[in-house]
Amino acid sequence: MSKGKDSWCKTRHKVLTFLLGPIVWILCRVKYGARIERFREQGNRPYLILYNHQTPYDQFFVNLSFRGPVYCMATEDIFSLGWVSKLLSWAFAPIPIRKQVADLSAIRSTLKCAKDGGTIAIAAEGNRTYSGKTEHISSGMVKLIRMVKYPLAFYRIEGGYGVEPRWSDKTRRGKMRTFVSRVVEYEDIKAMSDQELYDLVTNELYVNEAKVDGLYKSNRRAEYLERAIYICPECGLAKHRSSGNEMECLSCHRKIRYMEDKTLEGIGYDFPFKFVNDWYEYQKAFVNNLNPKEYIDESMFVDEGVGLCEEIPFDRKVPIYQAAEVKLFGDRIEIRSGEDEMIIPFSQVEGSAVMGRNKMTLNHGGKTYQFKGDKSFNGLKYVNIFYRYKNLAEGEVNGEFLGL
Repeated sequence: MSKGKDSWCKTRHKVLTFLLGPIVWILCRVKYGARIERFREQGNRPYLILYNHQTPYDQFFVNLSFRGPVYCMATEDIFSLGWVSKLLSWAFAPIPIRKQVADLSAIRSTLKCAKDGGTIAIAAEGNRTYSGKTEHISSGMVKLIRMVKYPLAFYRIEGGYGVEPRWSDKTRRGKMRTFVSRVVEYEDIKAMSDQELYDLVTNELYVNEAKVDGLYKSNRRAEYLERAIYICPECGLAKHRSSGNEMECLSCHRKIRYMEDKTLEGIGYDFPFKFVNDWYEYQKAFVNNLNPKEYIDESMFVDEGVGLCEEIPFDRKVPIYQAAEVKLFGDRIEIRSGEDEMIIPFSQVEGSAVMGRNKMTLNHGGKTYQFKGDKSFNGLKYVNIFYRYKNLAEGEVNGEFLGL
């Protein structure tokens, strides 16, 4: 491994990984109760690690399974925290990438890290799952795998959705396991077609937790499920509100209960979906059959008290509004704060992404705008509707990709 002045990989990364490893191990065990399996067949060579993404701690699980530093790809949000970002970059040198836009600098950084002999880890979905099922994986991953020229290690995270769903702030007590499931040598990769390699990646990283596989105990199991759900099977487009183990549609006032085994049940009626994933898939199908032109004059949703800032990529966030009213239409977003008004037409948006739990970004006019709402804010609906608009505008009438 090269450790020169201009090298991506520094000696301090190895030292800090060694010193902090036991502390991180304890934190992961206490917070998640995760069974983190070490990769004992690692040897003394670097790997390209692809993992499915279920919890905020996934990169730590990967690091703990491997010996030595692992250079994880991380989104721009991590690099916009001032001195904290600078410290993380100095200590661990994560590879920065911008979500949902073509980012050639991320590829260059990845190849530099590989040239210097660093083990690299990438969340292949680019997003944490909302439903417990592995999200969309871009076919562009195939090209990157070929460029890095490393043996490929598949890392599976199972039970993470049950323990801490993306839409929740609450960790539950339940079983979780993380481990290397398979290693594919680069010589074997070279012999595969692009389609064969893509199928390998999607099959190896596919996890679907829409099943009863144990109990996940908490007294706030449904809390903030409205961050993921904005379609009611009874009402269509609708806001929801959760409390404890229950969530209510604010239009028809029907309630569901989220059970310890991850199943859903209607309170006083037969609910059509057994798991969140069933509801989530119904929601995607609903949006993919939606005509955005029907929502040009009347908004789909209105969110109050949303903070807006401009994100200077990999640097800082510049506040614009502390608490704005944001309206979602079929072809645009309108933002109002006092006398100020900003309109962002979807025709001028390059990309959109959900960040964390209650944040959303839009890339418009060469700038990145980040929206952050209250605890119940659903940024997913903005991303989904934008991509529905984009698919239709580009002639992909049957396009199913909605940003995740």
